[in-house]
Amino acid sequence: MSGAINYISCALLWIALLFRLPDLARRRIDPSLRAIVAVLGFASLCFLFGAPPTVALINRLTGVPNIAAPLTYAAITAYSAALLILIACWRDGPSMRRTTRKWIYGYAVVLAGIAVLFAAGSPAEERRTDFDTYFATTPWVAEMIVLYLLAHLTAVTVSATWALRWAREKEVRQRPWLRASLLTIGTGTVLSAGYSISKLAAVGARWSGRDWPQLGISIPPLFAGLGALLTVTGVLLPLAGHHFSSWGDFVRLAPLDAVLDPVLTDRALRLERPRSPFLWATWRRSTILNGLHEIETLFDRGLYDHVVETEFRRLQERGRRRGRSVTAHELATSAAWAATIAAAAQQSIRPSEPSGEPAPLALPRNPRMLVLIADAIRRSERESHYAATDPARAGSA
Repeated sequence: MSGAINYISCALLWIALLFRLPDLARRRIDPSLRAIVAVLGFASLCFLFGAPPTVALINRLTGVPNIAAPLTYAAITAYSAALLILIACWRDGPSMRRTTRKWIYGYAVVLAGIAVLFAAGSPAEERRTDFDTYFATTPWVAEMIVLYLLAHLTAVTVSATWALRWAREKEVRQRPWLRASLLTIGTGTVLSAGYSISKLAAVGARWSGRDWPQLGISIPPLFAGLGALLTVTGVLLPLAGHHFSSWGDFVRLAPLDAVLDPVLTDRALRLERPRSPFLWATWRRSTILNGLHEIETLFDRGLYDHVVETEFRRLQERGRRRGRSVTAHELATSAAWAATIAAAAQQSIRPSEPSGEPAPLALPRNPRMLVLIADAIRRSERESHYAATDPARAGSA
């Protein structure tokens, strides 16, 4: 066996790990980030140590027959524990932190047990692909095999239970990326359970005098590979969701940026766009805040209050569909801010015109509100376009 699939999987995990290491360097005390890095790192070691060429290389370099086996089992055990800890960190809370410490201590004992049992058994004949079934009846080594398989089965079972149960809760259903992550992790860990179940079945067959090589050699890697793929995908989904949401905000904020462009250009307030697309939303948000700060003394409180009242009454008269994530109050407030900001921006480039009454209006800084204001500007522009081209359609827009 060439181990090509193992090495490709390991390389992909290392690429994902490289993307997370800079975050870890900046936020070393973040327990969930450390758990993510641990999951990716130990998952990559599982694939690396499990490849037959790596097994042969480790055994030859150390001079200890089959030393690659306990190293692989240790990586699988550590990966299982890291996944449990990650889900616990996401869940948070004092009880989960206590549970996390218990899992860490418990799996540390398992790792020590694997090392002690391997040393006591001292399997001398090198087996690169069928170590589990070949030594299933060897004293001490058999106990080591059962120990790591039960530890793995316990971890994936608990992880699947936690992830799938949590995904059904109301607050998680309102966070689609987290829910997708938990469902993917739950599915992946259910599949991963097939690895330890099939291995245990093959070991049990050897104890009863039978030999099921396919169940012990061919089937487990399929469960392990697909399960790890789904699980790691689930672990990375929140990060992907963050970036997709960030890029979406970058696009949605464009109308607000355009309204403020005369101010930003006239006062040379526009920041240089960074090269990394991951920072574009932050760049646009910072640029917008610069423009808002420049014109905040021109905000017309009378206009703001009038639009809030008018828009809120209009929304109540028309009624709103159920299930919307934006409330009527937020829609009315964002429409009022859109009108107020547009008027202030125009007034800032025509200083000779009389200004409205100055009033204490707190600058909108909340990222969600900035996006809603930009959406309100887009709706206003669309309705104005309809009014100019199709008055009947404008009335129903």
